[in-house]
Amino acid sequence: MSRQAAEALQDRLIAIRRQIHENPELSHEEFETTGAIKSWLNEAGIRIVDYGLMTGVIAEVGGLRGGPIVAVRADIDALPIQEETGLPFASKAPGKMHACGHDFHAAAILGTAFLLKEREAELEGTVRFLFQPAEEKAKGARQLIRNGALAGVDAVFGLHNKPDLPVGTIGIKGGPLMAAADGFVVEVEGRGSHAAVPEAGLDPIVTAAHMITALQSIVSRNVSALDSAVVSVTRLNAGTAWNIIPDKAVFDGTLRTFSDEVRSVVRERFEQVVQGVAAAFATKASVKWIEGPPAVRNDQSWADTALHAAEKLGYRVVAPTPSPAGEDFAFYLKETDGLFVFLGTSGPQEWHHPAFDLDEDALPVAAAFFAELADQALRKLSAEACQGG
Repeated sequence: MSRQAAEALQDRLIAIRRQIHENPELSHEEFETTGAIKSWLNEAGIRIVDYGLMTGVIAEVGGLRGGPIVAVRADIDALPIQEETGLPFASKAPGKMHACGHDFHAAAILGTAFLLKEREAELEGTVRFLFQPAEEKAKGARQLIRNGALAGVDAVFGLHNKPDLPVGTIGIKGGPLMAAADGFVVEVEGRGSHAAVPEAGLDPIVTAAHMITALQSIVSRNVSALDSAVVSVTRLNAGTAWNIIPDKAVFDGTLRTFSDEVRSVVRERFEQVVQGVAAAFATKASVKWIEGPPAVRNDQSWADTALHAAEKLGYRVVAPTPSPAGEDFAFYLKETDGLFVFLGTSGPQEWHHPAFDLDEDALPVAAAFFAELADQALRKLSAEACQGG
């Protein structure tokens, strides 16, 4: 694949990205986006494969001579955020915005499909494109897996734009890249009373406050300094009036970890702390876990292949700092080996900010890189199959 071929597509990819940006749709509501992607694929003569999806699109290029299958994934959903960019192609949907760059992901991977279609007869296998819904709800990847979209796939690749990396830079590393993201809701049951006679009740607010403080010791005293984890309480609800001690307090938040082992330890200690503090204050407590995606852990062999692909195209490669944000691409990596990369976009704001934007010069970079990576991956898998035979 050549950079020149990708750069020749830039105006088209910008137009696609802006159309998607203007018309954002939330998770499981991506009907117009799905229709538009199908239209662009049909125009390019790229075959669409029916996997029974309500939203989202699966398409394929290659496979004319059989061979292995690699998948390339782009997410397509937007966020419930009011856009504040002032762009001429800003969101037309009040309260909805592509504030995480999924419009960029979809346009870039469409560019990859266009590039590979031009060389379809030369491909040593099939490239399957997953235009996935509902990443923001951490449900889309599991839906595609249940519907068979990874059937026969030997490797899966994906990307996330990275505003703090410059255009032309790709973050590639083996091992953990993004965190497992779990949510929790803790309910503390006490006994209400008049605020002037607290001894007549069991104060759930005091209990919850001690829990929240104690939970902060989990990371500092139960997680090795060579590992990492985050426990954040983000909301606390209790009480109805200034002179009443309530019966109940509820707080919730998130847990972020980078390994299954640390995830298990932190969750176990979390339960112990909550129950121990509750018992100390003669109250009761329950913990509800909101299961998020596991950590994104990249295969080192595919990281090496991606490094070679980026260097062949003349792009700069860096070893990125892992992000504590969650990403449901991790569910694919539980099914097959693969790689998730950060693609530099020189953005002014981080993900999920109402003024989020990116440099569209990154579109041909992403398109060329994934076309080259997919091509090299098929060649590598075909060679390994021949050696094994």
